[in-house]
Amino acid sequence: MLAIQRLQPSAYGISLQKELKVRTGREYSVGTIYAVLDKIERKGFVKPKQGEATPERGGRAKIYFNLTAQGQAALQASLSAIDNLRANPRFAPVMS
Repeated sequence: MLAIQRLQPSAYGISLQKELKVRTGREYSVGTIYAVLDKIERKGFVKPKQGEATPERGGRAKIYFNLTAQGQAALQASLSAIDNLRANPRFAPVMS
C-alpha cells in the first residue's frame, strides 16, 4: 500500500512492480502484484480506476489503483506500529 501511495495517481501493475524492485531489491511477478491488489481491494483498502485505452497496449486500458480512506488509515496504523517497535530499545536490531 505504501508503493501505491508513493505512485498515486499512477499506480498500476507494472509501475508497482518497478517501484517494489527499486525499494526492496526483489522482483515480484505481475501476477503476484495483482493477487495482492485483489485481496486489498476486497478489504476496501484500494479502489481501481480504468484509464484510457492506448495503442501501445493494443487498445487495452491500464487499471490504476488509489488508496481509499480506509486504506490510508490501515497504512498509517501499520507505519505507526513499525515506528513504535523501532523506537522501543527492547526491539533494537541485533548486530551480528
